[in-house]
Amino acid sequence: MSTYLTKRIVYMLVILLAASFLIFSLYALTPGDFISGNIKLSPERKAELREIYGLNKPLLERYGLWMKNAFHGDFGFSLAQQKPVLKLFNEYIWNSFLLAIVSTFLTWFIAVIIGVVAAYKQYSWFDTLVMIVIFAAMSIPSFFIGLYLIKILAVDLKWLPPGGMLTTGSNATGLAYLTEVLHHMLLPVAVLTLLGLGSLTRYFRSNMIEVIKQDYIRTARAKGLKEGKVLFTHALRNALLPAITLVGFELPALFGGSLITEKIFNWPGIGQLYIQSFSLRDYPLLVGFTMFIAVLTVIGTLISDILYHIADPRVRL
Repeated sequence: MSTYLTKRIVYMLVILLAASFLIFSLYALTPGDFISGNIKLSPERKAELREIYGLNKPLLERYGLWMKNAFHGDFGFSLAQQKPVLKLFNEYIWNSFLLAIVSTFLTWFIAVIIGVVAAYKQYSWFDTLVMIVIFAAMSIPSFFIGLYLIKILAVDLKWLPPGGMLTTGSNATGLAYLTEVLHHMLLPVAVLTLLGLGSLTRYFRSNMIEVIKQDYIRTARAKGLKEGKVLFTHALRNALLPAITLVGFELPALFGGSLITEKIFNWPGIGQLYIQSFSLRDYPLLVGFTMFIAVLTVIGTLISDILYHIADPRVRL
């Protein structure tokens, strides 16, 4: 296990090094930047700022300086926000994490239950209805679902706030603050859950259909076990094994999967900040966030490999 883990960590470091150079190069070679696009600055001031921030240096020299600073926890300075990139992450990323962790839990919980029942009642009216809803959820874009829910639940019925994390001018603290945040996050969480529910439910349904046809399931039924125990203890445990591979994608999705949703609902998360930085061409922030997602992707893949290595004896052999 230690040899396997060492090899995976070495591969991870090599991949991150290559990814960092690719990410930095793509943004560095993109025409224009925050300074050149600022019409308020004179040509002399633009040249001075480019000299200060090292934007006129060769690519490899800029990359080497960025990597040296990154090893010391400095991922650059946001020109648009006038703050260090790491400080901005600390201010916004926890809002995104709150939104994503709740929607991820609900997505997996609902998908497992619906997937198991749909597989057990294959070709029934319930299974047909589930498949219709699944393909509809996978086909409709997030901005349409978000705007439609805002129109119905926020504008027409006035049940929920249309966006934001707190009511404008609110000074709520303690339990009142928590209640207000939960009230505002209902709509974006609903959209994120609906978006992830389709593919995940279909995945669990397909796995369960294969598992319940196996001999050991027939043996469990022949022993007289209750159908619920057969499905949710014996069958589901083996159907979840391939789902371990999805864990590697869930970690970066916690922060990178809600970019459009955060923008629609004006949620003050890292996704909205990332989209804003595109229009401003704030490349230090873009590089830092993209590298952050790359790190999460590699770490998630490593965790997925380790869990699979532990859960499946065939992999160890």
